[in-house]
Amino acid sequence: MAKINKSKAQAKPSPKKKSLVSEGEAAAEIKRLSAEIRRHDALYYQNDAPEISDADYDALRQQLETLERKFPEFAHSESPTQNVGAAPVSAFGKVRHDVPMLSLSNAFADDDVADFTARIRRFLNLTDTTALDVVAEPKIDGLSISIRYENGQLTQAATRGDGAEGENVTANIKTIKAIPHALKGQDVPVVIDVRGEIYLSHADFAALNTAQEKSGGKIFANPRNAAAGSLRQLDSSITAQRPLKFFAYAWGAASKLPADSQSGVVDAFKRWGLPVNPLTRVCQSADELLDYYRDIDARRASLGYDIDGVVYKVNRLDYQERLGFVSRAPRWAIAHKFAAERATTILRDIEIQVGRTGALTPVAKLEPVTVGGVVVSNATLHNEDEIARKDIRIGDTVVVQRAGDVIPQVVEVVLDKRPKTTKPFKYPETCPACGSHAVRDADEKTGVADVVRRCTGGLICPAQAKERLKHFVSRNALDIEGLGGEKIEFLFDDDRIKTPADIFTLKARDAQHAAPLHTLKGFGKTSVEKLFSAIDARRTVSLDRFLFALGIRHIGETTAKDLAKAYGTFEALQSAVMAAVGGGKGSEPYQEIDNIEGIGETVVDALIGFFGEAHNAEQIGALLKEITVAPYVRTAASKSPVSSKTVVFTGSLTRLTRNEAKAQAERLGAKVAGSVSKKTDYVVAGADAGSKLDAARALGVTVLTEDEWLDLISQS
Repeated sequence: MAKINKSKAQAKPSPKKKSLVSEGEAAAEIKRLSAEIRRHDALYYQNDAPEISDADYDALRQQLETLERKFPEFAHSESPTQNVGAAPVSAFGKVRHDVPMLSLSNAFADDDVADFTARIRRFLNLTDTTALDVVAEPKIDGLSISIRYENGQLTQAATRGDGAEGENVTANIKTIKAIPHALKGQDVPVVIDVRGEIYLSHADFAALNTAQEKSGGKIFANPRNAAAGSLRQLDSSITAQRPLKFFAYAWGAASKLPADSQSGVVDAFKRWGLPVNPLTRVCQSADELLDYYRDIDARRASLGYDIDGVVYKVNRLDYQERLGFVSRAPRWAIAHKFAAERATTILRDIEIQVGRTGALTPVAKLEPVTVGGVVVSNATLHNEDEIARKDIRIGDTVVVQRAGDVIPQVVEVVLDKRPKTTKPFKYPETCPACGSHAVRDADEKTGVADVVRRCTGGLICPAQAKERLKHFVSRNALDIEGLGGEKIEFLFDDDRIKTPADIFTLKARDAQHAAPLHTLKGFGKTSVEKLFSAIDARRTVSLDRFLFALGIRHIGETTAKDLAKAYGTFEALQSAVMAAVGGGKGSEPYQEIDNIEGIGETVVDALIGFFGEAHNAEQIGALLKEITVAPYVRTAASKSPVSSKTVVFTGSLTRLTRNEAKAQAERLGAKVAGSVSKKTDYVVAGADAGSKLDAARALGVTVLTEDEWLDLISQS
C-alpha cells in the first residue's frame, strides 16, 4: 500500500501548496483547483477523453478538500467537492434523476478500510460484538448508467451526467443484448431505476480496435473510453454493432424493494434477468474486506475486463438510511482503489509538444515496455517543474505507471542505473515550432509562476495554428465530420487551410487548384464530396459552440454556454468585450462581464486579450463572412415574467437547491449573476444571506424571499 501513497504524493502537486500562508493565496488556489477539476470532469464524463490518471485526479480533489476544510469561507456550493461528474452533452436529450447518482469516497491503504468500518460502528453506536455485514464487489471501470423499468418494462436509460441530470441514451441501451427489455418475476416493483456499469471485455476491446483500424475509424485508448464512446452514439445502429456488457449493482428510485439488504436486492436483480457480478461477497470484518481486496487484486489480470479497485457497502438498508450522505458521497460505501500498474524502461528522448494555447508539454519517448497488458512507448512528464523535481534525464532508467488505464506517466528515476554521461535536462525557453520566446506567466496576486511555459508566438506559431484548427473542427465545437487531426495536419502543411475561414472557402479554391484534393493520395472523389458536404452542413452554428470553437484560453464548453446565455448573440458579446478592452478591471463594462454567474476575472481577461488582438479580430471577421452564428435560444422565455431579467441567488434555500434554482431561472430566460450591481433586477435571499443582500438594499434592488420568487415564476 505504500506504493499507492507514494504515487498520490507525486501526482501533480500544486505549485503553490507549500507557500499558502494567506487567505488571498488560499482563495486563488481553491479557484484554480476547482477550475482544473471541472475541466477534467468534462474530459472524462463528456468527451470520454481523460488526460490524467485516476490517482492524479484523486490527488487534485484531496488538495481542494484540504484547502476547503482549512478555509471554509472560500468553499462554494458549486465546488467540485460538492458535485459529481459534468453536465450532460446537449446533443442528447436530458433526463433528471429522481435519486441523484453520487460518487464514492476513496480508500488507498489498509488503515483507511479499518477507519471506514470503525466510523460506521461509531455513527450507528454499535458494540464490537454487534454484526456489521459489508458487501464487497469489484469496481468496474466503465460508464455508469441508470435504467428505469416500469411494470417490468424498460422505459428509459440515462448516463450519470452531473449526478442530478444525465443524457437520454434509451435507444442505445436497448441495443445491448445483456440488458433485458423486460424483467421477470413476481416481486418486480412497479417502478425501479436499476443502476450499474456499461463496459467492454478485453477481448472485445481488442477486436473493436482491430476493426476500427481496418476501416480507418477512431482507435480507442482503453476499454472504458471505447465503452463510453460506443454508448454515446447519436446513431443507435452503431451502438448495436459494439459488444457492450453490463453489471447491475445498485438502484435509484424504487416504488418498493424486494429485500432489506444490499445483497438481497442484488440477488433479486439476478432473478429478474439482470446480469450481476458473481464475485460479489458479503464480509463480516475489516480483515475479511482486506482479504477480499487482495484476492481480487491477484486475479485482476485474468478477469477479462478492467477494474480499478473494490467497492465496500454496508449491507443492511436500514443502516444505509441512518448513515445517509456527506457532500457528494454516501457514508455507507467507499471505493478501495488499486495501486497503479508499473514497469521499468529506458527514457530515450524528451519531446516538447506545443498545444493550441501555446503550452509546451514534455513527453517521454520510451523504449517500448508492456504495462498492464498495453505496450507503452510514450509517457507524460507533466511540466518542467516535475522534470526538475524528479531530475529526469535522457538515458535514464525510469519507472512508468498506467494509473486508471489513462495516459502513462514517469513516476521516478532508478538512480543506481543512471549512466555517468547523462546531463540535467534543459527545458527550452523558445518554442520548438516557431522559435518565439516561451515564458511562464506569474500570478498577479501571489507572484507564483505558472507551472506551464507557453509560446508567445500566437497565430504565427504553426503548432498552435494546427492545434487550434483541430479544436475548431472537433466534436464539441464545429463537429465537421471527416476533418480529423491527420487531415488538418495535411491540409495545413499543403497550404490549403491556415485559418478557420479557409475551411469554408476550401471547396471554391479547390475547384481552381492545379492539384484538386480528389487527385491526392488518401482522398478520392467520393470522400472529398462528403468532406465538402460536411463543411457546408456547419455553415450555421450555435453561439455557445462557436465561442468554444474559437479556442479562447479558459473558455470551455460550460463557460461558453454561460456567456451565450448572458448575451444571446455574438454581436452583443463582442460589443460588451470590446467596451471592456482598455477600460481596466474597475470599469463598468469589465464588471458587467465579471458579474455573470460562472465568469471570473480570469475569463474576462482572456476574452479581452483575445478580442483585443487585431489578428484575431481579422480572422473572426473573415469567418463571419462564411458562417452564421445563431442566437442562443432560451426555452420558455417569451412568456416568463423573469425573461431577460438579471437574478442573483444568495443564502441557503430550503425548497430548491441552489443549482436547481439557477437552472430553473435560466430555463425561464433569466440571466443568473454571481454578484449584485445596479443592473441586477432581483436578489433572491435565503437564510444567512450576507454581503449580497446588503449590496442589494444599498442599490435599491428588489429583494425576494424564496417563496416570493417561486410565486413570481409560477406566473409563467
